Amino acid sequence: MGGDGSKNKASSSLVKRRSLSCHQGFLSVPAQLVHHGLFRRSGQCREYPVSEQSQPSDSNPEGPHANWTLPGFISIFLPEFPHRFTRQVDLQILGFIAKGSFGPILKVKDVSKEETYAVKVLPKAAVLRHGVLQQSKEEVIIQRQVRHPFLLSLRDCWQSQSNLFIMCDYCSTGDLYTYWTLKGLFEETDVRVFAAELGSALGFLHNFGIIHRDVKMENILLTDKGHLRLTDFGLSRRLERGERAFTICGTIQYMAPEVLSGGPYSHAADWWSLGILLYALATGEFPLAAEVDHAVMLSRVSEGLYEMPVSLSPALAFLLIELLCKIPTRRLRCLEHFQSHKFFHGMSFDSQLLQRNPIEPILALKTHPDLRERSMRGLSLDLLQNFECDLLNSPSTPTDLSPTLMKIQVNEYKTESQTKATGTNSA
Repeated sequence: MGGDGSKNKASSSLVKRRSLSCHQGFLSVPAQLVHHGLFRRSGQCREYPVSEQSQPSDSNPEGPHANWTLPGFISIFLPEFPHRFTRQVDLQILGFIAKGSFGPILKVKDVSKEETYAVKVLPKAAVLRHGVLQQSKEEVIIQRQVRHPFLLSLRDCWQSQSNLFIMCDYCSTGDLYTYWTLKGLFEETDVRVFAAELGSALGFLHNFGIIHRDVKMENILLTDKGHLRLTDFGLSRRLERGERAFTICGTIQYMAPEVLSGGPYSHAADWWSLGILLYALATGEFPLAAEVDHAVMLSRVSEGLYEMPVSLSPALAFLLIELLCKIPTRRLRCLEHFQSHKFFHGMSFDSQLLQRNPIEPILALKTHPDLRERSMRGLSLDLLQNFECDLLNSPSTPTDLSPTLMKIQVNEYKTESQTKATGTNSA
């Protein structure tokens, strides 16, 4: 994830104005703030957002009470991540879904609601060490604001002593990349549905002034009927029409040439990523193999030709040519033009109609004998051996779960197929 150091400094200044320096917060922790466990989201829960702590009250016109000031390592993540206190825990950890950029993604059950969710864990130390404080806040701000049938919905977010937590809907089927590796390639009738759903999601985000910046198969989860939910807003940011970004970030195999070069780039970069994804779904391979270095990848993308296999229909080939145009201003980059393309002739973009029929190849692969192994993609729980999750000391958590994630029963597997490349430029 790409962060802006100047914004982080502004956040630190805010903490200092409350006489709660970050350094002091880490060295001195009031005993009443040290609480391990997952915090209940109910009427019994006490939250302390910044506005409540910084605004004067009638009983205390000078501001926060001197005996109840929050340490810097809590205040700096407010108000986006509320800090909560409760006597009872409602979330039970069921398993491990994936390894995120900084911490695990867990499968949890809300015992009171009998609902299952996915919780992304972000260690505070890693967030501050990598300078992505503002980006982490932006991630939840964006997810709170957007609601769309083909976007994964945010359910809650909060902080504990050591970690940040982002809770979203749980998709039990898995991610698109796993099924692509099993299937090899999809028929154009299925590619058409995937394209319509993902294009609708991107068009919605762009019209809302948001660029995703990491569109790829691994970030597309599937419902029980095989339909799409775009997830992972860790690299997303607000970008109004006409504005430009410069951070080199995303997954290198999906990056548009203008992103690889360090910008400037705009929402058109997401449409390039969509083109790469659709090409892979329809042909069974990426147009270019991934390179470790973004400069080498830029050279290959700039000099290479994207030849369309003769197996593709003329309509799909023409759509991919327009999406993979190397000049952003000439690229297909508008939802209205996307919907009117010949490839979608006679197709409705209504979300309910798109989801009415299941994607049969996805359902057929759910019982594939290699599904579990493919979804893991070489991930080992050894990577999480020393990861301390201060949410596991819970009476609702099964007794076989220790304070480390090594003893979590593995019910789901999912991880990144390529390393996210991030730059140091301004976003």
